[in-house]
Amino acid sequence: MANPGYGKRSAPGQRPRTPQDFALLPVRERYVAGFVDHLPDGAAMSVKQLAKQLPLYGQQAISTALTALSVAGHLRRVRCPVGAGDETRWVSRTFWSRTARDNEWWNTYLATETATKAAAPAPEATTPPPWVPDEEPPPAPEDPGLVQGPEATAVPQQRTPVQAPDAVPAPPAPDAAPAAPQAPEAGPSPAYLALARLGRTDHRLALSADDCAALEAQAAEWLARGVSAAYLTSALTAGLPAKVDSPVGLLRRRLTDKMPPRLPAENTSPDAPAPTARRILMECTDCGRPGQPEALPDGLCRPCRTTHTNETQPPPAEVADIKAHMANLRDLLKPV
Repeated sequence: MANPGYGKRSAPGQRPRTPQDFALLPVRERYVAGFVDHLPDGAAMSVKQLAKQLPLYGQQAISTALTALSVAGHLRRVRCPVGAGDETRWVSRTFWSRTARDNEWWNTYLATETATKAAAPAPEATTPPPWVPDEEPPPAPEDPGLVQGPEATAVPQQRTPVQAPDAVPAPPAPDAAPAAPQAPEAGPSPAYLALARLGRTDHRLALSADDCAALEAQAAEWLARGVSAAYLTSALTAGLPAKVDSPVGLLRRRLTDKMPPRLPAENTSPDAPAPTARRILMECTDCGRPGQPEALPDGLCRPCRTTHTNETQPPPAEVADIKAHMANLRDLLKPV
């Protein structure tokens, strides 16, 4: 069997299981279909794995039977992406339906989100770590006084120092109230820090603490419009005159004249492409070639469908002659 989350996937809307299922199929296809129908979801559906569990037929016979079941409308092989980013990989699934479906039903179902979710790997059950106990510890007794240990350990009492007769403890002041905890002072804002560091970037723009506080609101408006502190510093220090008489006046004018525009929120552009949902790809049941469901009628690509259509069954007389010839050869190989 395959690991949980890989292999067989059951299609919805199937008839209840009856002894007459697959009665119209040939013997080999009926045998393989009955075995696959009883497999649980997630079981391996590769030709090699099925041949190991079906001793009557080899891999070639199992492959031919699966192709016939695909043409009959009982199964479709698909691929679906698993993972995200650079770790995306493609895994195979086999959708199985006890009820035979036509190509239109399969194409419609595989294009739905239900099929995409069904093809996704099932979440693995998480096992608790070895140090977690399997059972919860028994609850503590409700009345601890009723349950006593075999021997009670005496707890030594601490000695209290003897107070002098004249030493009388002072009563607490009636108006004394507990001191309220002081809230931590908030640090300077990013806009204030950006203004304070201008003097280190260019000594001509050295500001005092009062100057930074006076310009803080304008600088904060820049940051609120989506620009960074580095962009703010570059815009304020670019193209300075050789001598700056009033740094606070120059910066106030630049903060007003060079105010950046408000940028729209991300993913709100009408031209932005909408995220595309992942769609599963169908595989040819015979050769495994991927493609869209519409391009693989009966679950087969064009070359495999042509080959399957041109196959002709030998006449019953020829089949009987071949079986008799093989039986004769087996008799000749038996030891005397």
